[in-house]
Amino acid sequence: MFAEHPYEDVLMEEVAQQAGVSRALLYRHFPSKHALFAAVYQEAADRLLAETRLDPADSLLEQLNQGMDVHLDYFVANRHAVLAANRVLAGDQVIQTIMNGELDSLRAHLLVGLPIVDAATREAVSGVLKSWLVFVQTLVVDWLTKETCTRDQLRDVCVGAVLGALGPLLPTEPALGESASGESAPGGSGTP
Repeated sequence: MFAEHPYEDVLMEEVAQQAGVSRALLYRHFPSKHALFAAVYQEAADRLLAETRLDPADSLLEQLNQGMDVHLDYFVANRHAVLAANRVLAGDQVIQTIMNGELDSLRAHLLVGLPIVDAATREAVSGVLKSWLVFVQTLVVDWLTKETCTRDQLRDVCVGAVLGALGPLLPTEPALGESASGESAPGGSGTP
């Protein structure tokens, strides 16, 4: 229901009816709509991370495209829930903790597959990835509100932004067409 309707239109009574349980049982497990939303949002974030297969054997471009595709598919299918988390409940500490945990996990997975030679470079790359993930979050939320470009254009803008930002920090733009092992990736042209 949170995916299909704006947050303010979701009523606990309707959730209980849809779930086939009494209001009392629903409120026993979730004392408020906020608590229910947080539980649903955490479950969705966990599922989304599990579906985001960031394989260090794939090229950076392949990892980024795959990750963006999974996330964009989810964001489009769950537009109202994403907008609620990022707009209606933007200042909520519980929701922010869930989102920050997801962003930190994505950043950690991306760091594993990059050819980083020293601790200073790792710190710089980590900062770029953190900033990029916030950029993507902001851009996607704006796009969900008013689609100013196609989904593929949005993905390509996001991927291009991080590739451009990481270029000066990584040796010879690694993995655009190569896997972390240095092998050429199938179809890797070096351009997004």
